[in-house]
Amino acid sequence: MAEPRVFLLSCTVQDYAWGKHGSDSEVAYLWASGDSTRQIKPDKPYAELWMGTHPKGDALIIDNRVTQKTLGQWITAHPDCLGSKVREAFQEQLPFLFKVLSVRLALSIQAHPDKALAKKLHAQFPQHYPDDNHKPEMAIALTPFRGLCGFRPISEIVGFLQAVPEFRALIGEEAALQLESSAADPCKEVEERKALQRCFTCMMQSSKKDCAEQLNLLVQRATQQVQNGGDVSYCIGDLLLTLHSQFPGDIGCFAIYFLNVVTLEPGEAMYLGANEPHAYLEGDCVECMACSDNTVRAGLTPKFIDVDTLCEMLTYITAPASAKHFTPTPISSDPYALLYNPPVPDFTVIKIEVPSTVSQYHVPPIDSASILLLVRGQASSQGLNGGLSLHPGAVVFISANESLSLNVDPSHNLLLFRACCLL
Repeated sequence: MAEPRVFLLSCTVQDYAWGKHGSDSEVAYLWASGDSTRQIKPDKPYAELWMGTHPKGDALIIDNRVTQKTLGQWITAHPDCLGSKVREAFQEQLPFLFKVLSVRLALSIQAHPDKALAKKLHAQFPQHYPDDNHKPEMAIALTPFRGLCGFRPISEIVGFLQAVPEFRALIGEEAALQLESSAADPCKEVEERKALQRCFTCMMQSSKKDCAEQLNLLVQRATQQVQNGGDVSYCIGDLLLTLHSQFPGDIGCFAIYFLNVVTLEPGEAMYLGANEPHAYLEGDCVECMACSDNTVRAGLTPKFIDVDTLCEMLTYITAPASAKHFTPTPISSDPYALLYNPPVPDFTVIKIEVPSTVSQYHVPPIDSASILLLVRGQASSQGLNGGLSLHPGAVVFISANESLSLNVDPSHNLLLFRACCLL
């Protein structure tokens, strides 16, 4: 009897400290649904669900007709399952890592290197940069989701330099004036980027003592203004006080004056390219990325910090927050699907919403291995690959050019996400 080419996976949960606790966490809900042996612990963080072949979380195969234990082992034994183009382009490896994130505390101010920098960092500091791959990524909100993403327009940063004296003091008068004068002349784009890099670097390299001093002054003033019913939008006071409560005295609290605050509603997405500064702040999302764990961090974290590398690697391209929203496109052949197709070859995500009035849904074949996650609703399938019963949190590996017919449970709408590589 031939081995199935479509099968269920059991996936790794990462319990990073920033994750939502207990049943507040979407990750915990998806991990425990449909498995009575999995008890959610109320005081434990459930931060990330990893779906893929990364060595830190290679998915287990839960199908006793399959001889290999993990997805990584199965792909090594059956590389044709990737699809001919993917197999050739990515050296017989699954090119993406698919995740669900549940964020309670802000993640670090960070960026991910491009391929050239990743190779260099991995060679020099393998203990901090565990592989030589780039890590572009895309987040699609499951609940209202907030993050910092990319540099604000220069006019907004200059506005904060003029409205928040502690921010200006930390950067220094000379660097602040340089940015203000470059902003006055729209023809000086190169000078503007250099001035922005200088300001950001001055802030990130300021001493812990100076940072704590200026932050305490600002937080004291904002706290008093809030208590007196005052408006603290001039210094993004609500977010400032939240971050300061999570990471007292941390330089990352000042990063909100450089970076866009982006809010996503469920189904909305943001794409984070190489060398782009960002930090997730709160909420639950589905995330897909190139298969890497390389992160350069510089604030809002107890982990290894590499300020110099971060300040050197960033693009210093500015754009308004609205430009950070990544818009999906409809798929003409499927009225229930939306395509989130970023400007990198490594991954694509398809969001599928099937109303409960539809009794059957056909997951079509594509020339790529894919991972299908069921988030809401229930479904079952029969066919050559055996019967599958799918509940929230069910994760299915679908080999290239295989399809799946789902019988939809009429009690709920179906919400699925499918990660793949469309070359």
